[in-house]
Amino acid sequence: MPGSTGKTRTAEAGETARRDQDSNSYVYGVVPADVELDPEARGVGDPPGRISLVRHGEIAALVSDIVLDRPLGRPDDLLAHQRLLDATAAEVPVLPFRFGAVVSDSEAVVEELLGPNHDDFLAALKELEGRAEYVVKGRYVERVVIGEVLAEDPEATRLREEIRGRPEEATWDARIQLGQMIGEAVAAKRDADTAALVDALAPKCAGVVVREPTHEQDAVHVAVLVDTDRQAEFEKILDEFGERWAGRIDLRLLGPLAPYDFVMAPGQGG
Repeated sequence: MPGSTGKTRTAEAGETARRDQDSNSYVYGVVPADVELDPEARGVGDPPGRISLVRHGEIAALVSDIVLDRPLGRPDDLLAHQRLLDATAAEVPVLPFRFGAVVSDSEAVVEELLGPNHDDFLAALKELEGRAEYVVKGRYVERVVIGEVLAEDPEATRLREEIRGRPEEATWDARIQLGQMIGEAVAAKRDADTAALVDALAPKCAGVVVREPTHEQDAVHVAVLVDTDRQAEFEKILDEFGERWAGRIDLRLLGPLAPYDFVMAPGQGG
């Protein structure tokens, strides 16, 4: 019906105008100006925003339009941000921004970000050329590492025997003491194992950063910046540690990833 169609078009036009008025530029990171975008790339928002480039000189910002009609921070938003930057890092150098960088429009992207920081951004991108970040994660096999602690500490073994088969309420203090002893021993093993891995990797990497553990059974959690022409040497060392730690530590290699651990755009640090 003509009347219904007119109302629908008016409503759609009003929604489009509202979005245009309220739309901001969400900034993911900075890349060289001559990169080519995947036309299917999408970012944060509902629906996901189409990715575009705001160029200035020899650099460009990865951006998408976003309407701030709800708070950012949903898991889907965080994943979209990370996924876009990691996919970009697999192809070209990228300076990642922390999640949630929003400015008013493309002019503000240039005036507030790209213009004042052009030379620093460009220098950082050149430093990343031919390099990629990876994360090495290792987690102890629980029964194995606890077995090591008990074998190395007679007091821990004594407490374990004191607790065995007795009610929890009757052995509460001993259980707390044993838990603390095991936690401290695992932390010491983590420090030693991490140091051994870092000592082996550092000569083959452009940078190494030890990350905080994310789980009580974490053995190693290390970010590395690797020159692509030394990738084989890097992977050979990891294979050697994987064999050395087989059955004791489960190793994983994640990447290539956006290089959060080695570069951060001005004003975006933690």
